[in-house]
Amino acid sequence: MTLEYTLEDLPNVANQIISVAKSKILLFDASMGVGKTTLIKEICKQLGVRDVISSPTYALVNEYESNDGPIYHFDFYRINDAEEAYHIGFEEYLDSEAWVFIEWPDKVSNLLPEDVNTIKISVSEGEKRILTYNHDV
Repeated sequence: MTLEYTLEDLPNVANQIISVAKSKILLFDASMGVGKTTLIKEICKQLGVRDVISSPTYALVNEYESNDGPIYHFDFYRINDAEEAYHIGFEEYLDSEAWVFIEWPDKVSNLLPEDVNTIKISVSEGEKRILTYNHDV
């Protein structure tokens, strides 16, 4: 699936991602400042999260409560290697059957299961973003 969208389209884009997701593990692959956290905030909102949603850049993981249980939001931008993720119990989060959103997944690629959804975001002309969704098994 490929979508071109603006900020006004985010609720619809988030709902489409939720409806096509084959697993609850979503990898967000994009450059700095392209809108990973903004999209994750909207997905969380659509899943019923009422908490303040922010990037876990320094904490590595934020937990939110949704209508369907916990959501784990990881940002691995600041880690040096996957060992750091391993030490915070990252694999247990993956096995939790909760929604897991991961920014900078390339930093932990050797810890990821095969059954994931990859969302790539890039910038097109103006304020538009291009989202490409793939399910990897």
